[in-house]
Amino acid sequence: TVKHEEKTEVAKPEPAKKPGKEKRVIKEIALITAEEFNVVPAYLKGRLAYDQINAVVEEINKAVLGKYKIMHRPLKSMGSAARNLYDRFIQEETKDTKGEFFVVEADIKMFTQLKVDKRFHGILSILRHCHRVREVRGSKLVRYIIC
Repeated sequence: TVKHEEKTEVAKPEPAKKPGKEKRVIKEIALITAEEFNVVPAYLKGRLAYDQINAVVEEINKAVLGKYKIMHRPLKSMGSAARNLYDRFIQEETKDTKGEFFVVEADIKMFTQLKVDKRFHGILSILRHCHRVREVRGSKLVRYIIC
């Protein structure tokens, strides 16, 4: 008798691909539309123009981007200056702002060329009116949360 060997191919499991790093999306403020600007009450607008408000929105977005790029970096890759900033950012966070993207006036001064003056605060009140920004006050700081 002759034994007949059958060749059976066993399906080899493909090596599991490493999941790519998830892109962390940093939330930004959407620009104000012309219709929204027209709905804003005149006492809030004052002498502000539509394009001035959107310019400030873009600058605030730069500040948020700069802050959260530092926040998402690994601690080992940071220099002493970046680590000091990181520690400050962590101290500014409260239970109300946990998991939210926010900036404080110091961040805006650091990452942008904006002056934090009366005009700037007027623009922030317009952004609050249009539900782009929320304000959380506490421990001598005003945190502007991006909605």
